[in-house]
This record gives sequence, structure tokens and C-alpha cells, in this order.
Amino acid sequence: MSQLIPLNVLFGNPERVSPRISPDGTQLAWIAPHEGVLNVWLAPISSEAGVGWDAARVITDDTVRGIRQFAWAHDGRHVLYLQDTGGDENWRLHDVDLQTMERRDLTPFPGSQAQLVASERAFPDEILIGLNKDNPELHDVYRLNLKTGELAKELTNPGLVGMVADADLVVRAALQPQPDGSMLLVVRDSASGEGASGEGASGNGAGGDEAGDNEAGDEDWRVLLTIPAEDSIMSGPIAFSADGRSLLAISSVGAEAARLVRIDLATGSTEVLAEDPEADVSDVRIHPDTREPQIVTFQKARSEYRVLDPSVARHLAAIRALNPGDPVFPDADDADRTWLVAFTNDAGPVHFYAYDTETGNGSFLFEHQPELTKYELAAMEPFSYEARDGLTIHGYLTFPRGADRLDLPTVLFVHGGPWARDEWGYDPNPQWLANRGYLCVQVNFRGSTGYGKSFVNAGDREWGAAMQNDLSDAVAHVIGKGWADPARTAIMGGSYGGYATLAGAAFTPDLYCCGVDIVGPSNLITLIETIPPYWAPLIAQFHQRVGDPAKDRDFLWSRSPLSRVDQIRIPLLIAQGANDPRVKQAESEQIVDALRRHGIEHDYMLFEDEGHGFARPENRLAFYAQADKFLARYLGGRSES
Repeated sequence: MSQLIPLNVLFGNPERVSPRISPDGTQLAWIAPHEGVLNVWLAPISSEAGVGWDAARVITDDTVRGIRQFAWAHDGRHVLYLQDTGGDENWRLHDVDLQTMERRDLTPFPGSQAQLVASERAFPDEILIGLNKDNPELHDVYRLNLKTGELAKELTNPGLVGMVADADLVVRAALQPQPDGSMLLVVRDSASGEGASGEGASGNGAGGDEAGDNEAGDEDWRVLLTIPAEDSIMSGPIAFSADGRSLLAISSVGAEAARLVRIDLATGSTEVLAEDPEADVSDVRIHPDTREPQIVTFQKARSEYRVLDPSVARHLAAIRALNPGDPVFPDADDADRTWLVAFTNDAGPVHFYAYDTETGNGSFLFEHQPELTKYELAAMEPFSYEARDGLTIHGYLTFPRGADRLDLPTVLFVHGGPWARDEWGYDPNPQWLANRGYLCVQVNFRGSTGYGKSFVNAGDREWGAAMQNDLSDAVAHVIGKGWADPARTAIMGGSYGGYATLAGAAFTPDLYCCGVDIVGPSNLITLIETIPPYWAPLIAQFHQRVGDPAKDRDFLWSRSPLSRVDQIRIPLLIAQGANDPRVKQAESEQIVDALRRHGIEHDYMLFEDEGHGFARPENRLAFYAQADKFLARYLGGRSES
């Protein structure tokens, strides 16, 4: 039996993560703990000497929640980062001036959410951000002057999402959701309407309100492509060409799987650049100057790569030789000389490298959690099975190392979304479960993304029905193979996975022996009626793919675990963040209250300073310590205490 991996190694803060290189390639920033809280660090870097780790310094001063999203401004002087309060997802944009070490809250507007929209090397002192301070449902676009902190409104949002700017730092493409769940890909042909007509906001580094608007109206936009509802999840704009005359997009319109396409803005003609008959495009690397796509990724059992630019074929080959894992390309300097590459492996930490495109050499930077190398991790094995209606379902199995594959205690770990998917690579959850002696089963049930639009659309209005049947069929499959002990099988997951946990307990009460629900909805009516305001433009997709409370109230109630709480017979562990804007606290409170009234065994953990998941390590470790003991109690596996 493998050595027990401590929970703090699996679920504590990483040692280092998320490296980002400065625009001039001379400095490396990354996220690492400072006094136990994740902050941004900085060190010099050169092609000759590598990273000057001895000169590393922390440049941000978060003391509570930790920073998880940051980026360099193209001036090379400002580092930008987003932070919310207690998980409420009302992100504020902050920066730090590396010359003065002054730190600013650039969007100090209570109850509003900031988004980074675009930045360009040609405009080093400006960025575009989205703010919903005037209309909670829509993000207007503002131009932020990094020297002064002044905000000037560029665009009053006429009902758009997924906005994309061109090389002139002007938003010219977006998606316009329609009442039937379809989308219009809309574009603007010129810069008319952009820019504030007044002096801008009076800013003191904190960001002010706009002084005058000259916003684009609906007449400035025209439809480039109609995206039917069946294609809406898989399709959207990526980037303009360097000359602004065409648009790169991912689209499944006219195809089964989402393809990389180029759309001519004048004629609307579409050129297919990369496609796979079985898998959606999952990532595209684009040259920062030519704006031509270079490498396209398709996520299958593992990542597969398609080179579109012959000049980078040797780079991809050299990068693949650095590490056996699957590479992703999170960042590069403005000259595109130094690429940062992250390799994900199933049985080890994430490895980060710097790759020099001039020399063809790669240099190791760090592992995200080097303590993991002291322990034996388990392989993540792709598998597939046939659901009861004949649909092929794919997923991953993680077996305990050294154990006989016979009658194992098993945990079905269900991903969130549900319009997302499990992927091959390092994941602390299956490693934790396998290390404790459990077979971990992860399933990309119908409705999951990556397998083409028919597979996604097969999940429409199937919450608690065919989607849940896919999970039940996965359990039947691993039991039928003799791998899983039918008397010791649990279900666990977060968000949609939490819903599936509650649905498994309520709709298939004899299938599982216990369940762990993390921020899962219990009532689909109240879930949809209380979505965050900035999700309102997408409400038609919820209505189409889940149900409309105004029309389908009885239907939604029948698919809600709360409606059949009296059928639940297994013990449940339920965990919730009090500030969750997506799955409100009431979703857990109402099921917990019903469990209590029916005398059903349960544990409830409410984290007052968390949202949709547990960002603070002390909360995350408290939850997993409880889950560790909970699963050991009912499955007979190992636990840390």
C-alpha cells in the first residue's frame, strides 16, 4: 500500500504556480504563498543566467483570500490582478507599480464585477475592461489609463457577451444571445462610436466614473454569423487578423465538432483551418504579431496537437521532448522569443519550462507542488462504456497503486459545469481517493463538452434523467468488470457534480452507500431563478438546456433532488460557501433542513468566507479532512486521522 499523502500536500497552497513573463522578457512573475497567503512574486530572468531566484520578492500584499488571476500590462511596469471578497465573484481590478510599489484598486465600485477584455503591445499604457456597475446584467467596456487610473467608457453594452478587440484595441466582435438560445456573432466595421468624448474620468489612481460617453449603438453592429442554439456552447470569436479584415472563431456551425475557422468580414465566407471529426478544438496558440494560428489542440483521451504554421513545427517537437506530459502554452514575451510551457502529467506535479525559440532550448522553471514527488501517485487510465441507450461515454479510472483490481471501494467523482469535462492530467481529487484505497471513476456524461455538439445537446433537459443514467451506467460498468464493490460505492462532486450527488441519493437510493455534495443545487427552480445578474443574457440557454421555471415548473421540480428527499437513505456530507453567487446558500440549506426533518444522517459544513468552492487553504483543508473521515467511515478506506 502506498504511503499516505498528507492532505496539505494535495490540497494546500502550491509552492509556485502560474508563471508569467514580462513583455520585454527580463522578469518572471508567479503566484506563491507569502505568510500562508497566495501572492504575486517577481524575479529577474535572462537567457544566460535563467531565473534569479535569490532575488525573488513578493510584490502584492493580500493577507486574506489569496491572488489567483494576474497579468502583465504591456508597459512592463504594472502587474494587474483580480480579487473578490469572500468568494462573491464581484472581482475588482488591482495593480502594482513595480517602480514605486504603489498599489491601487482600479475599480472601487461596490457590488460590481470587473473583467479584463483586452490589451495590446501598441497601447502599453491602456487596457480595456468590462464593468457592470451601471447595469448588473451587462458589462460595459471602459478604457483604463494605467498612468492615471482614469476610466473612460468606450461602449455601453447593447446586450453582448464574449467581446473581442482588434489590433487597434477597439471592441469589434461579440456574441449577442437571442431569446431562443441561439447566438448572433456580430461585428463592427470601423471604430465609429469608440472612445469617450469628454476629458475622461477624474482619476486619482482609484478609477473614477466616466465624464462623457460616445457609445456605440445597436446600429453599429451587424450580423456576421447566426449560431443556432445547438451550436451555442461550442462556438465563439477568438481574435481578429492583423489587418482587421477577418476573424478567427471556433464554430460547430455546419459540422459535428467545433472547428477553427476564419471568417471574412466583408463577404462572410468561412475557411476551415483545423477540424477533427470526433473532438472540438480546445485551444489555439496565435502569433502575437501576425495573429495567425500556429498550434491547435484537440482534447481527446489526451491532448493532440495540429501545427498550422510550419515554422513552429520544430518548436513543438523540441518542447514535446522536454517532458512526457501534455504541454499548454500560457504565456510568451512580446517578442515571442520566450514561451512559457506547462506540462500536465497524471501521476506527478505540473512542470513549468521556459522555451527559447531562437536557440531551441528549454529550461526547467519549477514544479507546482514538488512535495508530490516524494509519494507514489496513481495513473489516470482512459476508459469507455456504452450507456443504456447505446451512446458511448468516455472517462477516466484511477486505481489504487498496488491493490488488486477486485471489489474495490469506489468513488464516482462527478465534474461540474455540466458544460465542461474531465481531462487527463494532474488532479488532486483522484490522487487523494486512489491513495486512500478507492477506485476513482470520472465520467464525461452526455452534456459534457469536447465530444461534438450532438453529445452536448444530448444532455438538454436531461438533468436527473439521461445525464444521471450515464453516471449510474458507469457504476454498473465498473461493478460488472469486478473492479468495484457494489456495497461500497460513493458519489461525490462539486457544483453540477454536487447536484448529481444529491440526485444519485434521491433518484437511485440503492446505488450508493454515501455521498459528498460540494456547493450543489438541490432545487432547479430556485437555482435558475437566482442566477447572478451577469448571467441573465444567457438565461435562454438555461431555459433550453435545463428548463424554464415560468413554463416547466413541475418538470423542474420533478428533476430536483429536494422533491424526493424522502427517498434518500444514505448519509450525506454537504459543504457550502455562504457567499456563493451561482449556487446560493439556500440550495444547501433547504436540502439540509429537509434531511433533518426526515431524520436522514448528514453532516453540513458552511464556510462563511467562501463562495463557489473553497479558495482559502484553511477552509479547503478543513473540508477535505472531514471528507477524508466521512469516506473512510462508510467505504472502509484510509484517512489522515
